[in-house]
Formats: sequence, structure tokens, C-alpha cells
Amino acid sequence: MTALAAAPTHAAHHAAHRLSFAHLLRSEAIKVLTLRSTWWSLGITAALSIGVALMIAAAAADYDGFAAVNVVLMPTQFTMLVAGILGAIVVTGEYSTGMIRSTLTAQPRRGAVLLSKAVVVSLVMAATTVVTYAAAILLTAPLLTTGIDWSDPAQSTVPLLFGVLSMVVFTLLGLGLGFVIRAGAGAIAATVGVLFVLPIVVSLFTFGGPNWQWLVELGAYLPSSAASDLTTPGAEIGANLVTLLAWAAGPLLLGWVALRSRDA
Repeated sequence: MTALAAAPTHAAHHAAHRLSFAHLLRSEAIKVLTLRSTWWSLGITAALSIGVALMIAAAAADYDGFAAVNVVLMPTQFTMLVAGILGAIVVTGEYSTGMIRSTLTAQPRRGAVLLSKAVVVSLVMAATTVVTYAAAILLTAPLLTTGIDWSDPAQSTVPLLFGVLSMVVFTLLGLGLGFVIRAGAGAIAATVGVLFVLPIVVSLFTFGGPNWQWLVELGAYLPSSAASDLTTPGAEIGANLVTLLAWAAGPLLLGWVALRSRDA
């Protein structure tokens, strides 16, 4: 009887130790970093960012007054799609294989599962973006007549930090939509729609005259517009920063509600 009574206590202690948030983060990191799709996405992000930066630097070499930091940041309009898609497939891949059921069995606190995935993909994307920016700065410097003025944070480090933040937000947006939609194709389509298609559609209403001006003005609150403004040296920070963060928090909140209210 004594041995039987002690067994549940040992099992409970083992489960509590195994399911700590630190162990959950480690588990999510292993899952994310061992996927080939993750490395393909990060590789494409880096290649696009550096390649486009080199082309912009070559074209901007003959223009005086062109901010050198923009050479590094302008490729974000392309790489944002890869970041969002990465966030989406991190989640939908688990649903397609059924691994999400094992994850939720091991950790029934669904909010902790979502948070751990968000932390891991944020750190991975932030680290990748920092390394990519550093490589782009080094490779484009010989092509530019005027380099980045590091003595002025508003013209150098601040836009670059907001660039890193923007890439993280795009990834979290895709992650949240992945939890809401669950299907890979649908989550990717929704992510591309928000980041790429909506800005194009909204811009078309500039030809509609004053009656549609309100819709054009709403376009400033899209994630791509807010990120573009934030990464422009000397731009207003307050409203754009709130808008960008809201585009990360909103899909994650919807994803949390969907994760709690539906079976895996």
C-alpha cells in the first residue's frame, strides 16, 4: 500500500518538473529549429534582404541625400511575407501532422502553448533579422558614397530596431492567424492578404475621389504601412508603434480564443 501511494506523488512531481515553462520553451525551440521549412524561410528572408539591399545600394549610389539606412530597411516590403508565412506554418504544420494533440496533452494550459510558440518564433526571427541587417550593412557599404551616421540614433539604430520589431510582428501575425484558421493554405492566404493584398486594394481607392478618401486614410493603419513609417528616419513613432503592436496582439488574442474554445 505504501509503494502504491507513493507512485502518484512521484509521477505528479515528474510531470510538474517536465511541464515547466522553461521546458516548454525548449520543446518549442526544438520543434521550430528542426523543421526544414524554418531554415528555408530564414534563408529566403536573408537572401532576399541582402540581395535587394545590394540592388538598391547600386541604384542609390548616384543620388545625394539618400539615407543609407533605407538601403537595409527597404527590402522589408518583400521579406515581411516570408516572416508572416513562417509564423503561419509553425502552427499549421502541427495541426496537419496531429502533433498539436501531443503538445496539448503534455501541456493542457493552452495559453502557455501559444505564448511559448510566440516567444520562440519571435526570438528566432529577431536574431535572423539582426544578422541579416549586419550582413547587408557590411556588403552595401562599399557601394554607397555616404554610409550610415551612427552618431545619430534617429538616423541609424532607431529605424533598424523598428525594422527588427516589424519582422517580429509580421511573424506573430502569421502565428495568430495559423491558430485561428489551422489549415496551412488558408493561414498563408490570410497572412498574404493582410500584408500584401490589402495595401494594394486600399491604394486603388485613391482614384475614387473624395468620397473614398476615408478608406485611403485607413490604409495608414495596416501593418505594412505602420512598419514603413516607423522605419523611416525621423517619422512619428507613437501612433505607428501602437498600430504595429496591435497587429501582433490582435491575431494572437484571436488565436488564443480559438485554441481554448475548439478541440485539437
